[in-house]
Amino acid sequence: MVVRREETGRNQAETDVNVVVRQNSKLAHLVAKSGKRIALVTLAGLIWIQPVIGVGPIAGPALTAEAAASQTVKLGEEMITSGAKLVKYEYTVTRSGKPVKVLADVIEVDLTNPYVQLDVMTGKGGQVTTRQSVEGMAKETGAVAGVNGDFFATGGQGVAMGPAVTKGTVVTSPAQLQGMYAFAVRNDGTPLIDRFGFNGTVFAEDGSTFPLTGINQESYMTEPDKAYSHINNMFIYTSAWKAVERPAASATTPTEVLVQGGVVTQISIKAAIPGPVPADGFILRAHGTAADYVASHLQVGQRVDATYELRSLTDGQTINPADLKMMIGGHTLLVDQGQASAFTRSITSISGSSAVARTAVGYSKDGKTAYIITAEKNSNSTGLTLKEMQGFMTGIGVWKGMNLDGGGSTTMVTRPLAETSAQLTFTTSNGSAGQRAVANGLGVFTTAPQGTLLGLKVSGASTLFIGQTVPYALKGYDTYYNPIDTSGIQASWQASNGNVVWTDSGFKGVKAGTTKITASSGQAKTSMDVKVLGGTDLESLTAGTTFASLQAGTSVTVAVSAKLKDGRTVDVPAESVKWTFSGMKASVQGGVLTVQSVNNGTKFAYATPSYDGFTGTPVVLSASTETIWESFENIAYPISFTGLPAEATGTVSVVQGEGERANSKVLKLNYDLTGGSGSKFAYAQINGTRGKAIPDNATTLTIDVLGDASLNWVRAELSDADGKPVYIDLARPMDFTGWKTLTADLTASNIKFPAKLKRLYVVNVEEGQDERALTGSVSFDNVRFTAPAAGGGTDFPSATAVMVLGQKSMTVNGKKQNLEVAPLLKDNTTYVPIKYVLDVFGGNAAWNGAAKKITVTRGATILELTVGQKTFLLNGVSSKAEVSPIIVGGRTLVPLRLVSEQLGIGVNWEKKTKSITLES
Repeated sequence: MVVRREETGRNQAETDVNVVVRQNSKLAHLVAKSGKRIALVTLAGLIWIQPVIGVGPIAGPALTAEAAASQTVKLGEEMITSGAKLVKYEYTVTRSGKPVKVLADVIEVDLTNPYVQLDVMTGKGGQVTTRQSVEGMAKETGAVAGVNGDFFATGGQGVAMGPAVTKGTVVTSPAQLQGMYAFAVRNDGTPLIDRFGFNGTVFAEDGSTFPLTGINQESYMTEPDKAYSHINNMFIYTSAWKAVERPAASATTPTEVLVQGGVVTQISIKAAIPGPVPADGFILRAHGTAADYVASHLQVGQRVDATYELRSLTDGQTINPADLKMMIGGHTLLVDQGQASAFTRSITSISGSSAVARTAVGYSKDGKTAYIITAEKNSNSTGLTLKEMQGFMTGIGVWKGMNLDGGGSTTMVTRPLAETSAQLTFTTSNGSAGQRAVANGLGVFTTAPQGTLLGLKVSGASTLFIGQTVPYALKGYDTYYNPIDTSGIQASWQASNGNVVWTDSGFKGVKAGTTKITASSGQAKTSMDVKVLGGTDLESLTAGTTFASLQAGTSVTVAVSAKLKDGRTVDVPAESVKWTFSGMKASVQGGVLTVQSVNNGTKFAYATPSYDGFTGTPVVLSASTETIWESFENIAYPISFTGLPAEATGTVSVVQGEGERANSKVLKLNYDLTGGSGSKFAYAQINGTRGKAIPDNATTLTIDVLGDASLNWVRAELSDADGKPVYIDLARPMDFTGWKTLTADLTASNIKFPAKLKRLYVVNVEEGQDERALTGSVSFDNVRFTAPAAGGGTDFPSATAVMVLGQKSMTVNGKKQNLEVAPLLKDNTTYVPIKYVLDVFGGNAAWNGAAKKITVTRGATILELTVGQKTFLLNGVSSKAEVSPIIVGGRTLVPLRLVSEQLGIGVNWEKKTKSITLES
């Protein structure tokens, strides 16, 4: 039966630098003693154990792979442990006739190396029904690398659909599903990928037998007959099964038999044996004809035994689980004999035709190398379709390979060289939501003994900000590329220039530029390049808070992030940001803005961050109030359910709350999205199709939500003054249970008021649909809006201004004023100096010469335009226009209609007179 796998205790690693080891020091003596000489090459701050020659294509194993190989560029590689390395690729695909570059990460495992092993990582404590993140499983088991494993029902108990075998012991047996493949490694180190069935038999003391259907499986519908898995069947549940229900929602009443030491110790007819399965036994779980067998042939005190084996569904050969080091289930076959294979199972439910994060596993033609593969989907990469994944796999030499769980589950952790624990290799597609808890994972383990010192590296960040202090350490790795203790080595630190200075806790950024930091110990040195980011490296600088209440004593977190010109988005430490204030006295300490006093008559104040001369998006503060818009206690309008597509069903009603809400009414939305196809929606319609008006200029929507952890999205839909729908994400995904207060910033949506709230609803998008529950229930309560107080500063000057193309004058309310530069027409767009518009209608403009950026503030609107760029920021949110600001005769002119409409100023063009009339 299943036993918990012992922790291997092997730790992990990190990033950086080239190593040159010389004689005549304690460190050099250690290296010389090992009898090893090394030469490592630095690439992008990492130690790459073998050089990367240019960025040429990687040759494929067969002619059919040549096209895919020509699109595959190896970016570099780093050793994880003896016999395993991380290889990073850029893979170019063509979509809509345009090339798209995708990042892929591959762990190559030498199956002939005696010091590296593959194995299944299962939940927490090696038990099923206990989902855990891949990083959590790696730390618990001591894995030096790992990825997410098999598919599982996100709305179920969290049990892998396919087989899982660890060290010859079956954790879960394969489910009766069509086209599902599994990856395994035999005890002799040879890999295999195949479809597997399960053969088992229970032997009673009276000589009778009964078929055993599976081990540690949750309830599911079998294929192709679509039968309930547990009806008339017998299963074994071991101590690897954590949940008390064996299984939940099986549509059957169980008869259970507890077996300890091969002897029946308890029989429960048509009722489960309470409590978990003891470690020294197992439970036979029977129903129907299987339960009848138990009643007729098993008694307490009698011996009972069970045997089982796995069976190939392609050639019928049987496999004794004891002959396997490991096995993990997956989905469709992707590659066979070095070529893309036909899909062996429908890929619709796993968004196979969509570009998402993917996980796969395969092996080489000679059977000596296993490839553990992920395709990234994040701000740097778009993910792959399954067909694109096939092309990548054949391009890197996969002979046979299969799909593992993907989408938001795709996670890879690897131990950087010289570090002691595995960490995320890339940002998952969940983004800030972090790693998803999954049913199991595929782990890489080292069994190597302690080696001698092979090399050193500098451990620390490769970029930092001016004013930021970052710790750095000297770390080492041994002849098996495992971390080694370097605590006895004393190092001195220095930098190649004054861009950074050494403090007791690390290097502090002083000025922008690149420097080489070096750690020395005797004759041994190791270095890494570090870049201090400057204002010229930034594309935008924004605070996480866009709007706040303008009153003395207000405190709000203003964590600042920067988008770099290389595409990365990074957090800027509070000590590196400078702030300027207008309309108030305030301070920022530790990333928290505190209003000390408000200037007399001020209705809008601004807090503007800057870094190394780069000015960011101001935070707007205005007099605001939060009001309860709807408590659902005494509603006087209809609320109804609507589903999309038509097969989506559910109910919506105002009911008495439960638990902590027992004394109030709530809006309850029950949904069933099992019908239909594509993205699915369950709506609570507010006031029929008309909606209900919300406060003008509302900046924040706050609502209490009772979640169901379905991983679906929760949204609100508004309708603005033009009838345009505005979608507000409240939870994406809904990964919580119990009541939770959710807040959404409405200012980022550029809502044209007056506006209405029309719907509160649940979304189950098509992409990654298999990862979310299709049925559930959510409740809503206390819908609140924060908006400027009545009369709170929208009283800008009312005026009519007329400009004429080519004329250096304008009339304001009938009075003529001179202009320094005349409006002009270029490519059917009118350009004007914005200063004169703001002088008339209120607001301010600031020019950043270094960034060629204009920042316009008018009330609660912040507009940032950059010369030559069609992308602009509106209240910190990126948007795109058809035109951009220009410089003419040393003067910066802005597209009039774009700016005026964003600021709420009406524009009318008279072609005959070539005049522009502005009104507010």
